[in-house]
Formats: sequence, structure tokens, C-alpha cells
Amino acid sequence: MALIPNPFRLGFGLMRLPKNPDGSIDVPQVCRMADRFLETGGTYFDTAFVYDGGASEAAFKSAVADRYPRDRYTLATKLHAAMMCEDEKSAKQEFYTSLERTGAGYFDYYLLHALQRSTYRKYDEYGIWDFVKEQKERGLIRHWGFSFHADPELLEELLTLHPDAEFVQLQINYADWENPGVASRKNWEICRAHGKPVIVMEPVKGGILADPIPSVRSLLDRTGNGASYASWALRFAAGLENIHAVLSGMSDLSQMEDNLKTMSPFVPLNEAEMEVIHQAQRALDADKSIPCTACHYCTKGCPMEIPIPEIFNVQNRKKGSPKFRTVREYDIVTQGRGRASSCIACGQCERACPQHLPIIDLLRKSREELEA
Repeated sequence: MALIPNPFRLGFGLMRLPKNPDGSIDVPQVCRMADRFLETGGTYFDTAFVYDGGASEAAFKSAVADRYPRDRYTLATKLHAAMMCEDEKSAKQEFYTSLERTGAGYFDYYLLHALQRSTYRKYDEYGIWDFVKEQKERGLIRHWGFSFHADPELLEELLTLHPDAEFVQLQINYADWENPGVASRKNWEICRAHGKPVIVMEPVKGGILADPIPSVRSLLDRTGNGASYASWALRFAAGLENIHAVLSGMSDLSQMEDNLKTMSPFVPLNEAEMEVIHQAQRALDADKSIPCTACHYCTKGCPMEIPIPEIFNVQNRKKGSPKFRTVREYDIVTQGRGRASSCIACGQCERACPQHLPIIDLLRKSREELEA
């Protein structure tokens, strides 16, 4: 069964929504963002049971489901069988909780969330593959698939074992196109070979490509086209074959406006622009920054409550900064929480990391450089 047509290509990712000073989601701003997205032609919204502890799904209800008729939007959400559940019953309950929180009545797209080597067997153990197919038969799901953060060999295995999966969500961006830890290109090619449409996540790599390293900024600036750095990343991903939607986790109205400008109308990168991207890829390969996307999956089960992404951000930003400023920033992000030296090397963070970063070693290096 073909997926619901999505000619606009851009999807509104609800993982990094705007926040109030107290940390709650700024729902009025989300409403304005949703209004602009819908009036420009967008329809695809993407959230998950685990995003912001459920607040993302609730924000969707307030901003979209409560304010627009059901035929004006399509909604994707996800079930994570390894992060916030203890057994099969609690895993399956996520589906019903998401139905209630979103107020959508049914899901246009439903995903098994973040399959990787450390988690995928839980979906077999809890019978989630059959569970989502049952919900589709009941009319509560229109299309189902899975999001994936692992190696091409596992993707090939899963698509062979589950040929009725209707789509796959992959991390695709120009920084990770040949990155062996993410394998964007190889995983995309496997989906094409199996005839599976692809939903793109992290096209700007958690914001890293919206504010790239100086050498990449210089390359893009020299083109003189005046486009935002994020627009280059979106156009790279959206220009690939077999792409159903490109998700952008927009955090304020200005980001929404920039993405809408980029995608309406959408113009693929031309040959000269692709050569600039190739140069940017080489510059990124030469950089030694920690490629953390700040998804915070690593922190949810950290027994020492270490703010891992924030520490890595300090590490990345310390280049060229005075030592006292770097230490001050480190003290701020770790205040009242664990420090790099608090790490007990339990490994839960590395098992959860979609980027497959050697977090324990990176924290050890952070301790040596930031706590000396």
C-alpha cells in the first residue's frame, strides 16, 4: 500500500520544540509554527512517546489536533520498547497513551522507535511487530515502519525478516553520508533495494549543520547565494531519490520560516552546489569535534545524572576560548548534576547513543581537559 502523498517533503519534527524559561514547551509559539507550516502546504508532523517525557505529544494536541480538522494533517509517533517501559504490557501501553495524548484518533504513521543493536531484540521479545500490525487491522494505524540507528547488516536483516514494514526512518545528512558509525548512504541504498520509502531524520545533525564549523561556514559563504547553512543540509537530504519526508526539528518561528523558504518551492542542489557539499564533507572529516546531536537519549538512564551533551558542547566550543571561560561554562552546565569525573563506566549511555559515540572515553578526556 502506497504511503499517503506528501508533495511538500518537509516534515515538522517535534523533538526540539521552543521552551519557556521554566523548561516547559512554549505552546503558543508551537501554535504559530504549526499555523505557518499548514498554511504553506505542510502536513507531516512527527513526534514520539518519549519526546520531552510526553510533553511533545501533548503540545501537538494543543497546537494541531484541537485546532484543525483531522484531514488537514498527518501524524507520526513512535513506540520505544527499551527506554521507558519495563515489560511487554508497559511497552504496548505506550500506543494507547499516545492516542490519548495526541488526540489524533489514529496514527497515519507509527514507528518502532530507534532500532539498534542494543535494543532491537526487545521488539521481538514483546511482540511489538505483530502488535502494530494488529492496530493497523483495527484502523488505528494507516502505515507502520521503524526508525533505525545501526549498521547496514542489521537493516538488511530486519527488512528481510519484516518485508511488510512500509517505510524506514533514517539519519541522513551530508556530514554522515559516508560516516561508518551512521552509514547514511549504505542504509539509504538498502532501503531503495527493498523498495522502502525513507523518512529523513537529523538532516541538520541536531543543529550542527545549521551552525557548522568555521571551515564549512567559509565554504558555504563563498558561494554568495545568501542561503542559510541549514538550507544546504535540507536540500541535500530532500534531493535524494525515494524520500517521503525530511524532518526538521524546529525550535522557533524563525527556523520554521527559514525551512519553509527553503522547501517552497523545493529546488535540488545543482552540480556546482554538490561540489561545495563534497568540500564541506572533507572539511568535516578533518575536524575533531565530538559529533553529538544532543538528543539526550544517553542521559535518561544515567545513574550519575551527568549532562553528557552539555559537557560535549563545552568541549567543542572551547577551541580558541580562554581557559577560565571554558572552566566557567563547564561549571555552569554541571551545577547540581554529575561531572565528567562522576562517570562509573556502566555503559548505558553508549548502548543508547544513536551516533554510537565512545562516550565513556570522551568523558574521560573531558575530565582531563575540563577538571584539571
